[in-house]
Amino acid sequence: MLDDDEQAIHAWVEYEDDVVAVGRAHLISADSDGSAADHAGPDATKCPGFGPLANPVNRPAIQIRQMGTRPESRRQGCAATVLQALEKTSKQHFGAKIGLLQAREIAIPFYQSQGWILIDDPYSIDGIGPHRSMMKQL
Repeated sequence: MLDDDEQAIHAWVEYEDDVVAVGRAHLISADSDGSAADHAGPDATKCPGFGPLANPVNRPAIQIRQMGTRPESRRQGCAATVLQALEKTSKQHFGAKIGLLQAREIAIPFYQSQGWILIDDPYSIDGIGPHRSMMKQL
């Protein structure tokens, strides 16, 4: 659980009473560059900020986090359903203009297929591996 879970938007897909895909979106506060700990534990790696947040025209902005799909449910549209729900609800609830996320390298093609673009150089998150930051106009 993250500190802002109660304010975040959560989306998921269920199949036969099992949750098979999940994700969350939270509003990035106006005084933040989006850098944050990767998880709530004591040894969390601090993820880098998002350059586009330096431009006030890109606010309000949301961050998509904790996307995941069970292996047996991949490539069936579940992650796309979750992502689209988070994008749509973030526009409605937060008035979000852009979305930002930190994608594992293996997930980049999926996000690109959903209209997200790369915005930085590769970086590594300890214990998880290579990532890239991505953005989408909402």
